[in-house]
Amino acid sequence: MRMKLSVKRTVDRWFNKIAKNPALSVTVSILWLMLIGWVAFGWNLGNIGLIDETEPLFAEASRQMFVTGDWITPFFNGDTRFDKPALIYWCQAIAYHIIGVNEWAVRLPSAIAALGLVCLAFYTIQWYLTKQDELEQVSRPTRRYLISFIAAALMALNPETIIWARTGVSDMLLTACMASALLCFFLGYAGKEGSRGAGEQGSRGAGEEFSPLPPAPRPSASFQSTMPHALFPNKWYLAFYVLIAGAILTKGPVGIVLPGIIVGAFLLYVGKVREVLREMRLFVGILIIIGLSVPWYALVIWRNGWNYINSFFGYHNLERFTEVVNGHSAPWYFYFIVVLLGFAPYSVFLPASIIRLKFWQRSHWRSLERFQQFGLFTWFWFASIFVFFCIAVTKLPSYVLPLMPAAAILVALLWSDLFPNTEHDEETQIHGEKEKVFDNSSSSPRVSIPTSLIWSGWVNVVFLSFLSTALFNLTHILGTDPAISNFHELIQQSGIPVIAGVIWLVCAVLVAGFLLIRRWNYVISINLIGFVAFLIFVLTPALFFIDRERQLPLRELSAVVLEAKQPNEELIMLGFKKPSVVFYSHIHVNYLGFPQEALQHIKNQAAKGLKPASVLLLAEQKKFLQMDLQPDDYKSLSTKGAYNLVRVPFKKKKNEKIDIS
Repeated sequence: MRMKLSVKRTVDRWFNKIAKNPALSVTVSILWLMLIGWVAFGWNLGNIGLIDETEPLFAEASRQMFVTGDWITPFFNGDTRFDKPALIYWCQAIAYHIIGVNEWAVRLPSAIAALGLVCLAFYTIQWYLTKQDELEQVSRPTRRYLISFIAAALMALNPETIIWARTGVSDMLLTACMASALLCFFLGYAGKEGSRGAGEQGSRGAGEEFSPLPPAPRPSASFQSTMPHALFPNKWYLAFYVLIAGAILTKGPVGIVLPGIIVGAFLLYVGKVREVLREMRLFVGILIIIGLSVPWYALVIWRNGWNYINSFFGYHNLERFTEVVNGHSAPWYFYFIVVLLGFAPYSVFLPASIIRLKFWQRSHWRSLERFQQFGLFTWFWFASIFVFFCIAVTKLPSYVLPLMPAAAILVALLWSDLFPNTEHDEETQIHGEKEKVFDNSSSSPRVSIPTSLIWSGWVNVVFLSFLSTALFNLTHILGTDPAISNFHELIQQSGIPVIAGVIWLVCAVLVAGFLLIRRWNYVISINLIGFVAFLIFVLTPALFFIDRERQLPLRELSAVVLEAKQPNEELIMLGFKKPSVVFYSHIHVNYLGFPQEALQHIKNQAAKGLKPASVLLLAEQKKFLQMDLQPDDYKSLSTKGAYNLVRVPFKKKKNEKIDIS
């Protein structure tokens, strides 16, 4: 017991020293953010090849921008690509200019966007906890720093965020713009203090029931007197508008629709719609958004006309919400599973995190100071995105990525309740007043643990045990991959399922042990450490395995194509679409679905008398055999993995040796 008290006192004193030294505080914060940023987003980022099928589409469209200098219309494989707006292409093309055309440059915008979001969230939670301490006239540096560290780690170290922060597509950039915009909105909203909701008199007493968030001190009179007459809103609202424009340039109307729903629903609930819209200078904000986002849309529509309007606004926005696009349908409970696994292993704490807010007590929330409503705002953020995409007909796991930062904040706020209201039994100075600060390792005061959190802890044990069992039996759960003939055997030989199962089994045992001895604070740490181990020893080796077996053969064949291709010789890809070949070979690829279609195409090309009198054919071995070509009808150039690369001369077709009926 004495050892436990000694460790806690040491930790508290260490954080007190950090809090009293601004330079040390900034240094420790930056080092922590750099550490989790590197582990989550930077480590081996560009050491794995592009993963088919979506990532190479973005990479090649950006390369085309970089090569041609056309920064308006995206192209892929000679055709316009209207799936997404231009911001992600611009970012990748700029990265190409700085560090060259490679995998690092493709993924760097997503990684930087994710890291920027984590840093802003870290700042926001630090700011909030500091204001809470100032209101209650206590100093709790251990709580302030640990919860901020935990929130940043939860936001970075979860499967959904790591996958998309390490993938060169638009989803992480959209999430960073949208989530950062929402955080900036709340900082601007909470910075305008001095106006509580109707019916509140004074501040909450120290002995009152739990309040998720603290009131902040009111701003100076000069601040209040000048703001109503200012042309522009405060800096956080300005940042909100700029980031919304960025979200629109990243993925279109959803970049303003979702934040608009979240902010609108929140303000309506707390009864501050008119008041906040006035202080936001909404008209000025709309002009900023239009000025930053509309010019590119105007240019691309001017150049491409109704083709762009019908493709982007019609097919890729309206139809995705109202109809099933590209076969991406799913049952109504799809996103419950996505959140459960995408935010694993911390997702089991979300119900308790939401229940703790008591968001249904509207009169209570309306009576609080603005920044006390942080938990409520985060709940609206989480729930609005979840419901919106549950309603949408087309469903993809990446669609709910923007709610993951909100989930991380909700869980971090839940764990902040485990710290007592006072820390460290030494005196400190805050705002010139001497006040007592108690050590949380002392016998009093004690923190009452919510029943919902205790139950969540045991659900966590069950969930980790389930994950462990599933991973031990991974080869029986996974389907087959046509690109890897002996997929299950290779997975089993790699030892990845066993390592993964052991990691989560150990975590389940440790969590159960800490719950039994009531060391509640260690539970979330075990989950985080377990996930880091899972990332290092399972996810990363698994990615290298998939890259080696699935993507490396295509990269090697792309290099062969570059060496063997004659001027103006056509490359046909039969039976499958792998855009990575276009990116790595830098040439146009003609995609054909069926062997007979390929034979007819070759015959038609031969009839035209083209030079050179041959085509390159890249096909899976099964499809190639279905073409029934004789040995003298083609020349084998290379075989890698499940793929064959051959040259088919036109002259062989004149003898009619091949049945093309």
